[in-house]
Amino acid sequence: MKIAMLSPIAWSTPPKQYGPWELVVSLLTEGLVKRGFDVTLFATADSNTAGKLHTVCARPYEEDKELDPKVWECLHISELFEHADEFDIIHNHYDFLPLSYSGLVQTPVVTTIHGFSSKKIIPVYQKYNGTAFYVSISDADRSPHLDYVATVHHGIDIEGFPFNEKPDDYLLFLGRIHPDKGAREAIEIARAAGMRLRIAGYIQDQHYYETEVKPFIDNDQITYEGHVSNDIKNSLLSNAVALLHPIHFEEPFGLTVVESMACGTPIIANNKGSMPELIQEGENGFLVTDIEEAVIALNKIPGISRRRCRDIAKERFSVERMVDDYIRTYELILSKCKREDHRPWGYYETISESSDSKVKRINVYSGKRLSLQRHKQRDEHWYVIKGIGLVRLNDKEFQLQSGDSINIPKGALHRITNTGQDNLVFIEVQTGEYFGEDDIERIEDDFGRE
Repeated sequence: MKIAMLSPIAWSTPPKQYGPWELVVSLLTEGLVKRGFDVTLFATADSNTAGKLHTVCARPYEEDKELDPKVWECLHISELFEHADEFDIIHNHYDFLPLSYSGLVQTPVVTTIHGFSSKKIIPVYQKYNGTAFYVSISDADRSPHLDYVATVHHGIDIEGFPFNEKPDDYLLFLGRIHPDKGAREAIEIARAAGMRLRIAGYIQDQHYYETEVKPFIDNDQITYEGHVSNDIKNSLLSNAVALLHPIHFEEPFGLTVVESMACGTPIIANNKGSMPELIQEGENGFLVTDIEEAVIALNKIPGISRRRCRDIAKERFSVERMVDDYIRTYELILSKCKREDHRPWGYYETISESSDSKVKRINVYSGKRLSLQRHKQRDEHWYVIKGIGLVRLNDKEFQLQSGDSINIPKGALHRITNTGQDNLVFIEVQTGEYFGEDDIERIEDDFGRE
């Protein structure tokens, strides 16, 4: 299976600091590559992957304000769809815009909806509801106007988060500094409980920070750590008594919540959005509705096993589980979208067809070969456009490269093998009486089709 993974370009993949969508894309991509899948990651040029990196945007536009986001997202998305025929499936993590390209290609497109920024974008999803495939990241974040092929909770690299049985004496707020995330409420909870609070995160709303957060920072009880690196973030999570997550919106998932439990740190969160799917009451945290309930819940935190928090993260939110879920989703989609033009060895495009001839453009993946076969009702002529191929014709072999051609007479045993590093591309001209696939007599085949 060849997979095109479309990542956002606001941040690199994986992100250096902030970038939750890019983080999930990276974890999924690397997990699929480890399983042996052929994955091409479409991301910024400073991204890293064990798969193949395909890029047109040199840097994340959030890190280089000279870049026009609309221009580069247009170039980025169109680049993938111009190569759509090379893939068995396209996995879109770039919200609704790539859907507007999906009707122009034959390759099935699965879109993970990482939350709805506004109800105003739903009409785009509705337009493509019958042809695209949607994955929600929680049951809570499903729109009643859309159909879904699966819900796949995010997974994280559990072993990348340090477990700590004996935390320090502070509470932690970790997330965007924005009214939705509730940094001000976290401050009020800590003050009411008489506990220290450390705040870390990307300042998304400067006015909110200046008016609702900064006035309370005294670098004693309340401290702001800044937009921290991953190592510092993990240390803060591991050493906290609890994570405060007093959100004010229907949060689609909550990576920070899962990362916290992986460190053994329980969570006190407002009962909104996906939180009931992540938090098991009294097992890895508590769901509350206001500041008063959060303070009461803090008194119950000592009764939670930090080891149990870690175990829940392993059981329910590992990368391995996420990869398993997506593989099943891909297989389900491909079973619904069987494509005659895509084969295990590559793919082809029919350029023209008439009663006395048929012309195909054939792409063979590196290291793959067609079956050893012969035809009873047609002759073929192959002309190599790109790459290097080894042709067997009866009991002889011929090496062909760009510009070379060879005739395949009716009844001759033949096959072609891509011996190069890139796709082998050749034009096949068929002449004769009949051009159906049932005229192929397979003598030997790498994919069990004899």
